[in-house]
Amino acid sequence: MESERVHQGDGQPVSFTPDAVVAAFTAIPDLLARDAALTAHGRWLDVDCLLGPSTQPFHVAIRAGQIVDMTPAPVLMRSWRFAYRATPAALAAYWQKMPPAGWHDLLALTKRGHATLEGDLHPFMTHLQYFKDLLALPRQNGFGGAS
Repeated sequence: MESERVHQGDGQPVSFTPDAVVAAFTAIPDLLARDAALTAHGRWLDVDCLLGPSTQPFHVAIRAGQIVDMTPAPVLMRSWRFAYRATPAALAAYWQKMPPAGWHDLLALTKRGHATLEGDLHPFMTHLQYFKDLLALPRQNGFGGAS
């Protein structure tokens, strides 16, 4: 697939492909399993949701802060409480070591029109910091040259 570019905070472009964004997103359950503090932070969260790149979202089942199932959408007749989907470019920018202003926060991405948040927002807003940290896990794994 064709490579695209997103500018880091220092103005240097970072190449990414939508496939690389999907691959980074699929690594989130393993990254979460190694992050005991984040798992403990979400210990009261039990939800089925739709998360990920808008080109390939995933049905994610979270139980006691752990991702117990992550299946590529669409899945016939599978329900979810809320959905948070962002463009691959938005996720690539969000995952930079120092995201540019306006690309640093999940809600900022929705305000810019590069992400959508829909459904029952109560579990998302109640556990907002958990989801911000969860969806930022590829950042610490070195996505786009970040270290």
